[in-house]
Amino acid sequence: MTGTPLPVRARERGTPRAELCTSDEEFARLTAPWDRLYRRCGAATPFQSHAWLHSWWLSYGRRGGLRLVLVRGEGDELLAVAPLMLVRGPLPALVPLGGTVSDYADVLIDDGHTERATTALTEGLAAAARTALIDFREVRPGAAVERVYERWRGPRRRVADSVCLELPARPLEKLLERLPRARAQRVRAKIRKLADLGVEHRSVRRPEEVETALRTMLDLHRLQWQGRGVTGEHLRPRFLAHLVRSVVPMVCSGEALVTEFRLDGEVVAVDVTLLSRRVAGGYLYGAHPRLRERKADVATMLLHASAGQLGGGGHEVLSLLRGAEPYKYRWRPDTVVNQRILLARRRTAPLLSAVVCGTALLGLGKRLLRR
Repeated sequence: MTGTPLPVRARERGTPRAELCTSDEEFARLTAPWDRLYRRCGAATPFQSHAWLHSWWLSYGRRGGLRLVLVRGEGDELLAVAPLMLVRGPLPALVPLGGTVSDYADVLIDDGHTERATTALTEGLAAAARTALIDFREVRPGAAVERVYERWRGPRRRVADSVCLELPARPLEKLLERLPRARAQRVRAKIRKLADLGVEHRSVRRPEEVETALRTMLDLHRLQWQGRGVTGEHLRPRFLAHLVRSVVPMVCSGEALVTEFRLDGEVVAVDVTLLSRRVAGGYLYGAHPRLRERKADVATMLLHASAGQLGGGGHEVLSLLRGAEPYKYRWRPDTVVNQRILLARRRTAPLLSAVVCGTALLGLGKRLLRR
């Protein structure tokens, strides 16, 4: 054990124990046990992998703010992890690592030790929170942190967060069965158009090729959004550094797919899909405007490639991730609403109330603007 034991009530000998890790160096050394736990947590999404979160911390972490609540069992094996960061304003809160560049937040809990690990993690979180609110944004339904919510003894609230759209992780022909016949025929015509143009795709796997492809993707992403409302963070060096550090090892371990699309021998698009046991998420892509000039349907091109690579791979869901953009609805996806889970102690109940009231006012303002 290298973290600080958390002050929780006495437990039977041999039961899981919680500790708090605040060391950047120790976080880096947790790769192997974290990865084993990640593979034993069926609810995990790619945004809870060690490669993703440690890389995010290196790009976005705040000095002195790391708060990893670790639950260890026999032999110091990790049975649960809550990857958090302390933020002090506008309200003191423990928030998940991953920030706004991650689409889902969660904890990791070993499926083989669910009851004991969840109990220890819940008590560890309560001890670690002290005077801070615990604020989990973007929690996917069925997430492991919902088990913590059920056991939480203090004030707690759950409110709606972002909308995500999801499809079954099936080959494209199976996805077309969800569509009206005429629309399915139009999609097939678009796929034939891509073949007639000579658009080809391949998975990139060698580390040096993956890094090159990621840099190309962001260049193409900048080009496709030129003159429009591009997400500014995607253009910053720290985001590129994060993607390279995280996605390269994730490709090597089978937790990410990087796909290049070529036209006339030139790379005209690159797509990044992140993978976990059950969920695959189309994370980000870049496409040259030349594709649209040639009447190529980029959305169909990306989904055709992703569905072909994922079909039969054991994944249950192909998530289109956050956002309800109109082009996503052409596939008749299922609408899934993420949750915001707020956990407080008695002394921090006013913080919880302030956040809930602020969220309600923000939602009311948005509805009034739309009206």
